[in-house]
Amino acid sequence: MTTAREFLASDAPTGSELINGVVHLNDVSFEHQELCGRLVVDLSRWDVEGVRGASGFGGNWVLSATDVFKPDVWWTSERPRGASHQGPPDLAVEIREVGTWARDAGPKLRRYEAAGAAELWLVDSPACSVLVFRREGAAGFESAFEFGPGEQLTSPLLPGFTLAIDELFAGLA
Repeated sequence: MTTAREFLASDAPTGSELINGVVHLNDVSFEHQELCGRLVVDLSRWDVEGVRGASGFGGNWVLSATDVFKPDVWWTSERPRGASHQGPPDLAVEIREVGTWARDAGPKLRRYEAAGAAELWLVDSPACSVLVFRREGAAGFESAFEFGPGEQLTSPLLPGFTLAIDELFAGLA
């Protein structure tokens, strides 16, 4: 079992992450990368002045002694600095990929919840939908929503932000 400290000090391949003490390498498709780009652009347009926080790809988010995640997309109200960040982003986004979906919807979802993430979006590209898990109090994810074709995803975490599901998946289905 690898610890977060060992993982961060290692020369683990770019894109790898630590889940329950096991290093996993994520190999993603071009469509996956395009969805990541679209989401980061949408979040950046929403926060064009950079006063609401920061968004990006990957990073080293240390969620426990044996978990270092690299969310496909993230947003946080406080800008992370340095090579790693203790704790989860406020919003983590994981995009469905053949080799990662079981981990994203299983152990990673549970760890994001336990670590205190405010929201987790699981982007299900084959279904052209986004599953949203939302914390509403001190407890874990208390609400779950699915946004599909023809719908607009909004979030109390991101006041004024709107994501048109049809536009997110345009040309990819």
